Amino acid sequence: MPKARIEFQRKLSKILAGMIGAAISASVASAADFTFKYGNSQPEQAARSQSMIFFEEQLEERSGGRIEVENFFGAVLGNEKEMYDQVATGLLQGTRGGFFGNASTRFNVFVLPFLVANWDEMQCLVASDFTKEVQAEAAENGIHVPATGISQGFRMYTNNKRPITMVEDLEGLLIREPQHPLFIATGEALGSVPTPMAFNEVYQAFQQGVVDGQHNPPANIWNYKIHEVQKYLSVTNHMTGPDPLLVNKDWYDTLPEDLQQLFNEVAVEALALSDQLARQAETELLEKLSAEMEVNYLTEEAMDGFRSAVLPVYQQFIDAGDFSQEDVDRARAASKSCG
Repeated sequence: MPKARIEFQRKLSKILAGMIGAAISASVASAADFTFKYGNSQPEQAARSQSMIFFEEQLEERSGGRIEVENFFGAVLGNEKEMYDQVATGLLQGTRGGFFGNASTRFNVFVLPFLVANWDEMQCLVASDFTKEVQAEAAENGIHVPATGISQGFRMYTNNKRPITMVEDLEGLLIREPQHPLFIATGEALGSVPTPMAFNEVYQAFQQGVVDGQHNPPANIWNYKIHEVQKYLSVTNHMTGPDPLLVNKDWYDTLPEDLQQLFNEVAVEALALSDQLARQAETELLEKLSAEMEVNYLTEEAMDGFRSAVLPVYQQFIDAGDFSQEDVDRARAASKSCG
């Protein structure tokens, strides 16, 4: 074989060996030390999901690839209760949804109807020392909560029977409620017939006439296409709730201290982004929904009727031991402490 050709093959072999070695090194370097598998029930375009895409990008970049985030949206891993149970048992590392009361019963304070008057008060509350106390309590139930946001905004009623112009209009309506005792108790206090079910089952339930209505923030009403199967939307803004990032504590405890700190920092940023996106979208979504549904706003006198009707709910859950009157008073004070 000519000498020049032999020399060429030697050089080519060295180049190929270098390329293979570099590829192997890159593969080893890029392999994550930790994987955070996360799921929620909202579709990808929802504010909650978009904020977790931000979380994924930021955490992977700022950790230098040491933490890999796998996001699953649209309830592909199960409904909210199933995903919470998966986090509790360690099959899933994180979720956001309606079963925060399993992490700490004091999270139920945030759901109380008319606890706060508006977005500003709720944002003040979730950023308060009171909320940090409630987050810390979740550790006793195997859940780490690095940050809490607002559950996508304030709830409004939709139904197929009639506009809700006063509390009496809810009498006898079959209303889908989240699978949560406080929501069910509130529905009963308002005179409706609560029908608990996972929200990803609601669209078909309306098509089949199983229930008359539901209540949710505009984002959920739009993203789940409730306007396609409901006629009336009544802007009651009667309750909202917390949106904590629920993380399996055993998994979190495996992180070294620097990654724990980073994880918490990015979580705070992601939850703040979620609130910002949901709040910005609310007016636009109500305009979109008004083109699809009959939308009505309630008078202040009518809202007083709602407020009076739900007062027994507070005492019911105080008596049950979920929280105390002091907790309610502290939460209200915290919600007004930013002005």
